[in-house]
Amino acid sequence: MPALTQLDEFRWEIAPTEMPGMKVPGVLFANPALLESLRADPSLLQLANVATLPGIQSASLAMPDIHFGYGFPVGGVAAFDLDEGIVSPGGIGYDINCGVRLLRTSLAVDEIRAHLGPLVEALYRYVPSGVGSKGPVALQAAEVDEVLAGGARWAVEHGYGRPEDLGFQEEEGRLAGARPELVSAAARQRGLKQLGTLGSGNHFLEVQRVDEVFFPEFADALGLAKGTVTVMLHCGSRGLGHQVATDYIGIMDRYLARAGTQLVDRQLSCAPVGSEEGQHYLAAMAAGANFAWANRQVITHGIRRAFREVFQRPDEELDLAVVYDISHNMAKVEEHALPDGRRRVLVHRKGATRAFPAGRDEVPSAYRPFGQPVLIPGDMGTASYVLAGLPSSMDRSFGSSCHGAGRRLSRHAAVRQFRFEEVTRKLREQGILVRSASREGVTEEAPGAYKDVEEVVRVAEGAGLTRRVARLVPIGVVKG
Repeated sequence: MPALTQLDEFRWEIAPTEMPGMKVPGVLFANPALLESLRADPSLLQLANVATLPGIQSASLAMPDIHFGYGFPVGGVAAFDLDEGIVSPGGIGYDINCGVRLLRTSLAVDEIRAHLGPLVEALYRYVPSGVGSKGPVALQAAEVDEVLAGGARWAVEHGYGRPEDLGFQEEEGRLAGARPELVSAAARQRGLKQLGTLGSGNHFLEVQRVDEVFFPEFADALGLAKGTVTVMLHCGSRGLGHQVATDYIGIMDRYLARAGTQLVDRQLSCAPVGSEEGQHYLAAMAAGANFAWANRQVITHGIRRAFREVFQRPDEELDLAVVYDISHNMAKVEEHALPDGRRRVLVHRKGATRAFPAGRDEVPSAYRPFGQPVLIPGDMGTASYVLAGLPSSMDRSFGSSCHGAGRRLSRHAAVRQFRFEEVTRKLREQGILVRSASREGVTEEAPGAYKDVEEVVRVAEGAGLTRRVARLVPIGVVKG
């Protein structure tokens, strides 16, 4: 494994001399508590491998939730020159635009306790989950293009949500430049029946309570008050996005073979940003991203149906407004300050999110005085955090932060180590009710399979990437 040198309290570096071909250093955001689990972790080698790619700028970065992924580590961030750099599907991830959405409610936690069982069952019913789950929207083949182009806006226009939902989503729930015709028939077929579904793995839907507020002015703007109930969901583009990634990895493998290009890791398969292959992938990625936003919007509609049914109150009384929807697993062209001046670069964020500061146009106007909301879910037995992006994130991480606690154990290792009955018993003792499509959905995602979210957030804050706003703790969980 490459050696690490400590730069400061929260940053560690892999020097370019550590591995042949490294063009820039690898920089890891961590502290001793998180570093201990990474000493022999192959994700550090992946961090160094990314630094060998053409046109990479400043450094290959890893957020504090780093763990082993496909090509890039999960938690990896890298920016590439638009003329000399590349785009790599492995640097975005198979689940294109996987993201986290937070809804607030007008309900106090005491109001919900007596209804928690029926509420979790209603959420499980209205938001299908699990491998191969079928959604509430029966798309016709011709409608898929509309979803791929329109994103969350398509869903709202078809009755799945409110117009005001759109203003509180990254890119307002629609990424420009999508070309649905570049999405394969196989990908479209996989997406036909999956709109409005949670999926499996680490995807979840949580009923939470606001446990603590650290930044009251921003929490007020977000509508988050201590003791109130929120709903957080985590999911992405389902089988459609996975197929887009699979298709274009194959296309780029063939491109590299024709060019005679050898990579240090074939999973870094890539093409120049300006090539036909690179531009076609970015346009198909945008289409997959729009499918993910539409998916989360239809799920939001299902959440509202569940709350109306259980509490027998109209939406206006329940609130259930979108606080924010943040994306990870995306590549975007952005302008950043580099040693040779400000330039536009293609920023890959895999298992990492934007953390833009106050005053940025990309931040919803209601939140612009405070910064972009950053949502960091823990696991189903620990806290999640709402944070605010900071100006120093622009210099240190291309305006990026982590997307979650990050795995400590692989899914296979978690299944071997944890037992369903024991995990659910401990969660019940914490007052957390779980409903899952499978026993494996619980054991794979057991709290012990993840890093300590408190340490992850401590590093993100200490490194100047984000500032804590509120702490949320789960009371009810739906898993795939």
